[in-house]
Amino acid sequence: MPSHHCQLPTNISWTDRSNSTYGLNKSSLLVSFIPLDGNRNPDNCRRFASAQWRLLESNFTVDNMTEWSTVPCTEGWTYDQTVFSSTIITEWDLVCDRRQMNQVAQTIYMAGVMVGAIIFGSLSDRYGRRAVLIWCYLQMGVTGTCVAFLPSFGCYCAFRFLSGTALSGILLNTLSLILEWMPTKGRTVAGTLMGYSFTFGQMALAGVAYGIRDWRWLQFAVSAPYFIFFLLSWLLPESARWLILHGKSQVALRNLQRVAWVNRRMSAGSALTLEVVKSHMHAEIKTMRSSHSMVDLIRTPTMRRISIILALIWFSMSFAYYGLGMDLQKFGFSIFLVQAFFGVIDIPAKLVGAATMSMIGRRCTESVSLILAGLMIIANLFVPHGMKTVRTVLSALGKGCLASAFTCAYLYSGELYPTEIRQTGMGFVSMNARIGAMVAPIVLMASEYASFVPPLIYGLAAVLAGCGVCFLAETRNQQLPDTIEAVENSMKHKIFLEKPLNGEAIELTEKEDDDMNISLLTRI
Repeated sequence: MPSHHCQLPTNISWTDRSNSTYGLNKSSLLVSFIPLDGNRNPDNCRRFASAQWRLLESNFTVDNMTEWSTVPCTEGWTYDQTVFSSTIITEWDLVCDRRQMNQVAQTIYMAGVMVGAIIFGSLSDRYGRRAVLIWCYLQMGVTGTCVAFLPSFGCYCAFRFLSGTALSGILLNTLSLILEWMPTKGRTVAGTLMGYSFTFGQMALAGVAYGIRDWRWLQFAVSAPYFIFFLLSWLLPESARWLILHGKSQVALRNLQRVAWVNRRMSAGSALTLEVVKSHMHAEIKTMRSSHSMVDLIRTPTMRRISIILALIWFSMSFAYYGLGMDLQKFGFSIFLVQAFFGVIDIPAKLVGAATMSMIGRRCTESVSLILAGLMIIANLFVPHGMKTVRTVLSALGKGCLASAFTCAYLYSGELYPTEIRQTGMGFVSMNARIGAMVAPIVLMASEYASFVPPLIYGLAAVLAGCGVCFLAETRNQQLPDTIEAVENSMKHKIFLEKPLNGEAIELTEKEDDDMNISLLTRI
């Protein structure tokens, strides 16, 4: 929030002859009209009812003064424009009595992300990943661009809500397409690269914001590229897994042949037949239900355990991230440097996370990342506020651990949920993350009574979630499950391809299986 004070009365002349003995300038006018708060700083929300010229006298004392009455800033505010020339705060005066509206705007946006996770998660399981992703790119571009030119705060909040819903659809469907098209060995790398897109985006935003200091043009600059993404998204193929499970095997076959052509396996693609594709998922097709809902996430014992633990993990990650942000925002450096620094921290953290996910496993990586992040937050409680370097190091390490946890959680959650309800499940866990982000500020209010309570709760939540991860199954080098029944029967270790392309029976272990749609091509 930029520094601000009441706007000075417009009927005061800078060269008022009756007060010329005081040598009026901007500083002296501020002293005469703006009272000091409890910290001896200019008050942000009130001004003197009348000019206190005596404050300019060197021998002035406050004894027996009767002219100290103050009034609200009825004529508006003057803002420090050193960092940004315009923000939503300066645009709509979201200060003093309206200062909570700034948080309301962010809460509404997060609510949009939560609602989008529910809506688009279910829609993509019903209508496909590609169609929903294309729509979300268009919605993000349109609503984001509209936000840049809306005249009122109410309209701004409404369109930010719509942008939030679209963002959820983009994240969830991008992840599902990555998981369902990538072979088993490539999922870790692909998931990590997706995580790095957030990192580089955060770093790029620092540069864009440094060059564009007006919030409207900055909003337009970050929204316009979505129209390009919308056009490019038409080139994406629909998930072959989803197509087969929804009775569209012919379209799935064409997509697989297209992938074979892109991978320069033209002859192999031509050899693919509908019988081969169907036989590979015969059991899944047989047990596939026509429709699903969120009830399926808790209908069976294994799915219930997965959903409850993942809900705790995602809630705690977002919850702890907000708590850690309380220290990260107090570095005292340029906001642009801090923004870039937050991104740089993620680079080694996600690299280490990717390595441990591949070599050790998802479960261990997620558990250790969350526990370490929670311990870093709690450890800062015992570091004196004057030791900024130590606090900064602990905060940076905690931020890195949470970055690793988020990257792993996206991949891990997608691998635990079966194809037929994967998007519904991802929408569910994403919803819990948004709830965590909205609950965290409420917990922060407890700091007015005991400053140690919020960080302690943030840290313990992360540690508890890290312990909960231990009750989930490991998914490293495991094939993606396609149905709820497959998850419940997850002790089955081998998959049989009854009609391989060479006409011979082939027995595939889970490690060798590169997911139905990709394995058919990579084995050619």
